[in-house]
Amino acid sequence: MAFGRLERTSAPAPMSDINMTPLVDVMLVLVVIFILTAPLLASSIRLELPRAEGTAPGAAPRAIMLVLDQRGQVFIDDQAVPTAAALAARLAQAAADGADTEVQLRADAAVPYGRVVEIMGAAHAAGLQRIGFVAEPAAQAGRPGAR
Repeated sequence: MAFGRLERTSAPAPMSDINMTPLVDVMLVLVVIFILTAPLLASSIRLELPRAEGTAPGAAPRAIMLVLDQRGQVFIDDQAVPTAAALAARLAQAAADGADTEVQLRADAAVPYGRVVEIMGAAHAAGLQRIGFVAEPAAQAGRPGAR
């Protein structure tokens, strides 16, 4: 008896390769998202405590060093500023030199918070938006291992 052919064609083999195109597309979209959002996550005011582990001085392209001693006396680039009007004039001159000028504020730990805020307000009123708080590393602060 002949019933026809008993041979069967085999089914196509399952595809065992991973299609990389969707993976690459998703990764590129994520990279673009991170590139666009990273600048938005940076704070405009960098705050560092007076003594902290791992602090290192940062160099800004244009920066002025503003120092407050224990008595609340203000110094700009190691020159004393006797009055609030003189401080405002020096800060306005620094702002006129460049809008991206950073104020690196070094305040003694004994200076009252209100005095630091006054200086920050004067810098902001002069048009300086970038204020960095300078701190000493804990190892150099005179108390090794202090926290």
